[in-house]
Amino acid sequence: MAINLDALLLEVIINVVVLSPVLWLSGRLLAGKDKAKFTDAIWIVLLGTIIGSVLGFFITGISASLILLLMWLSLIKHFFDCGWLKALAISIIAVLMFAVIGMLLTLVGIALGNFTLI
Repeated sequence: MAINLDALLLEVIINVVVLSPVLWLSGRLLAGKDKAKFTDAIWIVLLGTIIGSVLGFFITGISASLILLLMWLSLIKHFFDCGWLKALAISIIAVLMFAVIGMLLTLVGIALGNFTLI
């Protein structure tokens, strides 16, 4: 079985567009504007998505989840030049921000009458 490169490319593009701004804002909030550059957020998402997809192809289960969590945290730690706890806090804030944005977009969609199931 091979890795579908078309799907990987599409996943990388969508993740970079959607996750990079949220990660950047979270990084600026906690690491500071000198350490958290937007290009660093793009690199984190780009590398995290590619490495995560390749590792996810070979490893599954809870061990894969733990390895991927450590991989994402190490990318944040490296690119935003912070410690492990700050990298964890940046990722938690980014997830919360992403969830709030998703809920707001859903409420706007419901208010406009765009009801979709898929």
